[in-house]
Amino acid sequence: MNTITDIDENQNQGLIESQSPSQPQTNPQIQTQARRPRGFAATAAANAMSPTNTAVGKGKKEREKEKERTKLRERHRRAITSRMLAGLRQYGNFPLPARADMNDVLAALAREAGWTVEADGTTYRQSQPMQQLATFPLRSVDSPLSTNSLKNCAVKAAVDCQPSVLRIDESLSPASFDSVVIPERDTRSEMNAGTSPINSVECLEADQLLQDVRSGEHENDFTGTPYVPVYVMLPTHVINNFCQLVDPELIRQELNHMKALNVDGVVVNCWWGIVEGWNPLKYAWSGYRELFNIIREFNLKLQVVMAFHEYGANDSGDVLISLPQWVMEIGKSDQDIFFTDHEGRRNTECLSWGVDKERVLHGRTGIEVYFDFMRSFRTEFDDLFVAGLITAIEIGLGPSGELKYPSFSDRMGWRYPGIGEFQCYDRYLQQNLRKAAKLRGHSFWARGPDNAGQYNSRPHETGFFCERGDYDSYYGRFFLHWYAQTLIDHVDNVLSLASLAFEETKFIVKVPGIYWWYKTASHAAELTAGYYNPMNQDGYSPVFEVLKKHSVTVKFVCSAPSLQDHEALADPEGLSWQVLNSGWDRGLMVAGENALSCYDREGCIRVVEMGKPRHDPDRRHFSFFVYQQPSTLLQGTICFSDLDYFIKCMHGDITSDLLS
Repeated sequence: MNTITDIDENQNQGLIESQSPSQPQTNPQIQTQARRPRGFAATAAANAMSPTNTAVGKGKKEREKEKERTKLRERHRRAITSRMLAGLRQYGNFPLPARADMNDVLAALAREAGWTVEADGTTYRQSQPMQQLATFPLRSVDSPLSTNSLKNCAVKAAVDCQPSVLRIDESLSPASFDSVVIPERDTRSEMNAGTSPINSVECLEADQLLQDVRSGEHENDFTGTPYVPVYVMLPTHVINNFCQLVDPELIRQELNHMKALNVDGVVVNCWWGIVEGWNPLKYAWSGYRELFNIIREFNLKLQVVMAFHEYGANDSGDVLISLPQWVMEIGKSDQDIFFTDHEGRRNTECLSWGVDKERVLHGRTGIEVYFDFMRSFRTEFDDLFVAGLITAIEIGLGPSGELKYPSFSDRMGWRYPGIGEFQCYDRYLQQNLRKAAKLRGHSFWARGPDNAGQYNSRPHETGFFCERGDYDSYYGRFFLHWYAQTLIDHVDNVLSLASLAFEETKFIVKVPGIYWWYKTASHAAELTAGYYNPMNQDGYSPVFEVLKKHSVTVKFVCSAPSLQDHEALADPEGLSWQVLNSGWDRGLMVAGENALSCYDREGCIRVVEMGKPRHDPDRRHFSFFVYQQPSTLLQGTICFSDLDYFIKCMHGDITSDLLS
C-alpha cells in the first residue's frame, strides 16, 4: 500500500511540475487532500458544505404547492365559465358552441347589442341606409367632389393613415354626421393641416365607403347566390287506397302550373299502407306507375318517399291512410307491435322499433318488411332509375316520416307546447331496456321514469325535466342514453338494408324541428322524441354520425314560430343553427322543408336566409328545398306571386325590381 501511495504522489507531483514549472513544489500530503471526492463521499461532502440545502428543499415544496393551488384556481375558473356559458345559452338564447371560448362569448354579446361580427373578428355596426345619407348635400358620397377628395386623401396621407374601414354608427343622427371623428387622433394637427371633416375620416377609399353605405340597400337581393333546387310535395290524395290515380287531368294542370313557376321537381309519398295494404308480399304499383309517367311528360325530377307511417288520422280531411290491413290485424292480437306510452295507450302511427328484429309479422321482422317493400319498388321502377327520373329516395323512419318517436301525437291529446311522453312501454322495448340495465349492473333501472309528467305538461311541472331534475341523475342519464340509442339503432338497421335495395341512389332522412322548450336546461320535448340534447350535451352528433356512415342527405323541417312561443321558451333559430351546422360540419348534404305555412313574403325570406346564410365563411347552403302545401296549387291556397318570389330567391336570380 505504501508503494502505491508513493507512486500516486510522485505522479501527481510530476504532473504539477510539468504544468507549472515555475511554481515551487508542494507538500505531497497537502496535494492528496486536494483531490475531488467521488461517489457517496462526494454526496456527504456536498451535504456538509451546503448549509442552504434545507432551504432549497423547502423552496421546491412551496413550488409544488403553488402548482396545485394554480390548478385549483384554474378548475374553479373553468367551473364559473361553464356556469356563465350555460346561463347565456339557457336564458339569453346565445348560440354558443359546446366548447366556447371568450371570442365566442364576446361575439355573441356584440351581436346581441346590435353589432355585426364577421368570421375574421371584424366588428362594426350596420351602415346607415342610403336614403338617410342622401340628406347631406355637402357630404354626398355620390358627388364627384367628395369622391375625388377621398381618393386624394388616400394617396396624400397613405403613410400616416392606418388602413381601416369606415363603419357608420346607427346611433349617429344626420346632424352629427360631420362631427364623426376617429379616436386617438391629434385633432389639432388635422385642423392645422386644413383637412375637412369628411377627409379626416381615416383617409378612406371612396369605393370602400360606397360599399359600406350600400350594404343594406338591397337587403333581400339574392342575385348571384347559389342555386338551390325547389321541389313541391304533391298532395297525398292523388292516389286512393286501391292504388289508383284519382284525377290524371288535375295532375297535369297542377304540374303545368309548377312548370310555369320553374319548379325543379316534385316529391311523391309512396304509402306502405296502400301498396301492400291487403296481403303481405302482395304489392300494387299501378297508380304510381301512371303518376310517374305523367311526371315524366313534364320533364320534372322526382323524389319518392318510402312512407312507412300512417296519414290522416290527425287531420280534418277525409283522407285516411293507415298501416297495411294485415298489420292492423296482427296488432289486434299483439298490440305490443305499436308504440306504447306510460298509461299503456297504443299509437298505431308506425311500428315500434322493438319489433325491428322480432319475427312477429307473419314470420318477418320489422326491418325485413321494410326491405321487401323497398326492393319491390326498386325492381318495379328500374326503368325510371336508369332514365334518371328518380333522383333520390327518402326513407321514412318514424311518425310523419320523421326521425323521431311519436312522443307528441294529436290523437293522444297532445297540444303545443306540451313536452310529450316517452314511448317505450311495449313489451319488446321493455325487454330491451331490461337487458341494457342488466349489462349496466343496475337491474332496478329497467323502468321508465315515473315523474316525467303527461303529454301537455311543462318541464317545471315535472320532477324529471325541471331545473336540476332527474334527467341529469345517474339513472336519468342511463335511461335517456338507452332511449336515444334505440332510435340510432333503428336508423342504422333500416338504412343498411336500404343500401342493399337501392344501390348508388341518394338517400334522404327527414329530421324534425322540435324547437319548443329549447331554452330550458333539459330540452324536454327533444328528450321524449329521442334526441338526447340537454343543455350540456349535443344530442344530434351521434345521430348524424350514423347518417354520415350511410352518406345521407339531411332534410331539416324548418319550423315557423308559434304565437305561444314566449310561453314555451322556444328557439327555432337556435335549433336550426345547431342542426344545420352539425350536418355541415360532418360534410353531409343538408336540405330543408317547411313544416308550417310560409306563404307570405316575410316567411319566404326567413326560410331563404336559413338555407343561404349570408355570413357563412364556407358559403354553405341547402342542397334543395321541399315546398310542402296543404292543398293543390289550383285551389288557390298559395299566392302565386309569393311562391314565384320564393323560387327566384332560392334559384339566386331575384332582382331588385321584384322586391317592391
